[in-house]
Amino acid sequence: MKGFFLTIAVAVGVVVSAQTKTIEVINPSAMERKDELVVLKRTWIKRKLPALKEGQYLLVTDKKVPQLVQFDDLDGDGIWDEAVLLLNLAPKQKRVLSVAAGDRPAAIKAVVRAYVRQKHRLPDNSFGDNVVTDTMPYNNIPTDFSKQQLPPYLTEGPAWENDKVGFRKYFDIRNANDIWGKRVSNMVLDEVGAHPGNSYHNLSDWGMDILKVGKSLGAGALALRTKVNGKDSLIRFGRNVQQVVYRQLSSGPLRSVFEIQYKNWQYLLDAMPINVTEQISIWGGQYFFENKVTFSNLPANASLVTGTIDFYSKQEHKINRSGIAGLYTYDQQSENKDQLGLGILTAASDVKGWGHISAQNTDVTNVFTLDMKVQAGRPMVYRYYVGWEVTDNAFATQQGFEKMITAEAEKFAKPLVIR
Repeated sequence: MKGFFLTIAVAVGVVVSAQTKTIEVINPSAMERKDELVVLKRTWIKRKLPALKEGQYLLVTDKKVPQLVQFDDLDGDGIWDEAVLLLNLAPKQKRVLSVAAGDRPAAIKAVVRAYVRQKHRLPDNSFGDNVVTDTMPYNNIPTDFSKQQLPPYLTEGPAWENDKVGFRKYFDIRNANDIWGKRVSNMVLDEVGAHPGNSYHNLSDWGMDILKVGKSLGAGALALRTKVNGKDSLIRFGRNVQQVVYRQLSSGPLRSVFEIQYKNWQYLLDAMPINVTEQISIWGGQYFFENKVTFSNLPANASLVTGTIDFYSKQEHKINRSGIAGLYTYDQQSENKDQLGLGILTAASDVKGWGHISAQNTDVTNVFTLDMKVQAGRPMVYRYYVGWEVTDNAFATQQGFEKMITAEAEKFAKPLVIR
């Protein structure tokens, strides 16, 4: 399969402002950091570089070498809000970058390293162009594959990937996340699932669907824990929501971002509806996706729950170090019957507890859970990690996956300093 390529702007005719400033990007940790996401917010850059005008772009150089920069308009107003780039940093390194305003982005050809898409099935059973907004039918039920070969959406809903791993979300009442294990670095999810004769449950040159989801939350999907008749109850997202709206915010080449809005979720029949948004990001070089979950209003004493499967691994390992907490499992738990590590990390101050649901008579089952504190208007941030031995032999042992997740906890605890 061919990779996606994108040429950023053109090679000539870029008008650069005479004003040039410097910014510092500092690695505060004692470990090497590869493909670290650097986010330069427009409001912050404007203070550093007053010459930047509406309609202009940011030109970033490192010792006169142009850097690939992606410009994301996250609020949809037609003006970029964040300029992002990926940097490698040595332990404790400080990189000094020069920034200037230009009428076009720097001309750099780049391999796409992050991608998100949502595609609808057409009457001829092909799939149409990527859609940037979509609304799920009310209480949309899963596809019955005994009656039809292809679902209404390619791979049953939005899919996102980078050069290491891919994911999908079921755009129906299950609202679970699944994992694409990858053997290649190029973007493949426009082709996966498009032809019923090529089952993504079988190992292919690109990889395969490696997760059994069932009635679990799969790979870090969401549920709400609240009281029902005085007892704790876990309610999955997706059912009895007036509108579930998908919106693509950015799609590569470095970072992809989308959001799912749950508008007027009647999570209990006699309760006030609530509104929730999850904003999912993935960027090149990483083995995780990041989710920012925001409640506009919130039931009393409720908590946000995410989790990972327990079908093949019956022991979870808790993490709580350097202000970061979470859990991971490691076992022969891929659908290819080989080694797979799965993990979740978030701020320790936001963790309410850990749990395990194995009962078969509940709406959500077969899941190791992480309960998180939430408050209206404040994003709750967590990351979900995947280490499949076929992607990287470093994950062929539990020690290899533990090394990665431990390093990720330190990096999560010590974000880059930008000044």
